[in-house]
Amino acid sequence: MDYIQILGLAAAALTTGANFPQTYRIIKTKSTKDISKVTYSMLLCGGIMWLVYGIFKSDLPIIIANAISATICGIILGLKFSSRKVLEDLNKKL
Repeated sequence: MDYIQILGLAAAALTTGANFPQTYRIIKTKSTKDISKVTYSMLLCGGIMWLVYGIFKSDLPIIIANAISATICGIILGLKFSSRKVLEDLNKKL
């Protein structure tokens, strides 16, 4: 593993990890009212496109980061479109 790939993995960890606090807050507060559907739809589409790009380029940092990011954005968007009941049930499990 060379330094460029290590840099890519570190960048992937930071940008992907940035999604976790928002996800945690949504689950904790049981509220998605301040989350933009448009923003998270764009992030999800972009993450999927980056994932496909990474697969075609065989670039592990891009694949890992965007697979995780797209999943998290999909979860947040799903929670935004779902009922409050789903968030309450999820919070009980945690």
